[in-house]
Amino acid sequence: MMKDLTKEQQAEVERQISLYQNGVVDVIPTTELRDKVARSIQTGKPLKIKLGLDPTAPDVHLGHTVVLNKLKQFQENGHIIQLIIGDFTGKIGDPTGKSTVRKQLTDEEVKVNARTYFEQFGKVLDMKKVELYYNSAWLTPLNLEDVINLSASITVARLIERNDFSNRMAAGKPISLHEFFYPLMQGYDSVQLESDVELGGTDQHFNVLMGRHLQEHYGKEKQVVILLPLLEGLDGVDKMSKSKHNYIGIDEPANDMFGKTMSLPDELIVKYFNLVTNLPLEKKETIANTLGDGTLHPRDAKVKLARTIVATYHGEDAADAAVQHFETVFQKGAMPDDIPVVEWKGEPSIGIIDLLVELGMQRSKSEARRMIKNGGIRIDGEKVLDTELGVTLRDGMIVQVGKRKFVKVEM
Repeated sequence: MMKDLTKEQQAEVERQISLYQNGVVDVIPTTELRDKVARSIQTGKPLKIKLGLDPTAPDVHLGHTVVLNKLKQFQENGHIIQLIIGDFTGKIGDPTGKSTVRKQLTDEEVKVNARTYFEQFGKVLDMKKVELYYNSAWLTPLNLEDVINLSASITVARLIERNDFSNRMAAGKPISLHEFFYPLMQGYDSVQLESDVELGGTDQHFNVLMGRHLQEHYGKEKQVVILLPLLEGLDGVDKMSKSKHNYIGIDEPANDMFGKTMSLPDELIVKYFNLVTNLPLEKKETIANTLGDGTLHPRDAKVKLARTIVATYHGEDAADAAVQHFETVFQKGAMPDDIPVVEWKGEPSIGIIDLLVELGMQRSKSEARRMIKNGGIRIDGEKVLDTELGVTLRDGMIVQVGKRKFVKVEM
């Protein structure tokens, strides 16, 4: 295919391939992706890029935007984004990474979650140019004969190769028969939509390859699979997750988003630039190189990263204000101007640990105790080191937890 293109077209193919390969774990296979892109450029026909979603958790954080940013790259090059809402498969529940049978969602739960996804995805993608599908449109009409024919395309041995299933079998935990159909149904989406490329995280490896397998089974051209890494959260260890409290939500206030990004471990700076920003590839490479040779200080790189992220979701003015707020509050030691006020209706005297929990600044007494021992608590600017400290509250008292949480007490 490449030999039939002009030099300018060949250069465009390589530009796109370099862009799509940046920050990914694997492209299966790269040669087919290059051929598909070359054919698209030669014919003017855009590729169809698939992302399947089971709307089980409507709060989107930066970890979710890894795949969205890759979709945006395809979209900006004129390709079609196929967003599949698994209103049918979502009621089965993806068994990926689960040690027990998933609770099935109701129709209403699926619809509510899907609406939230649409709103939040619009902060990354141009939703007017996205093709939206619900897979119940083609999965609900399947009759028993269709389902049997679909299940005949794969062996049980192949299905239980999945770690999720093999681990549960080894542990003697139950696996419901309907769970085996989840990857088949997700793969069948690719058959119906004749997708050219499917994106997914490394934890979706089995599921997205199933689409390629089933397309071949039904005589369709096989899709290319692009696997993206899972984004570590602010702790630098676990995958970003709300349950791990190590996330940056895309709906969070600008100042919180900026401050959280500045707490990121230095070793993740380049990865975040690559996966959660839409800076040009050349700028990302420059940042990585200058960090590597020491000409760019990690703190300055994080300021640029934090500002870029805030600008993406809140705009340039909010990003500038967030930079100023961070420098004023956290570098110069000043109090922020917009400290939330909490009306205190309890007793005027209380232990410091109970106070932190009652104010909602710490989730538990043990967490509050650890924060005090780590020097992370201040009252009116003075560090608290005694976990048994008794506090006499007064109107206007400022309680601070860590670098970002402030509360003004109103009696």
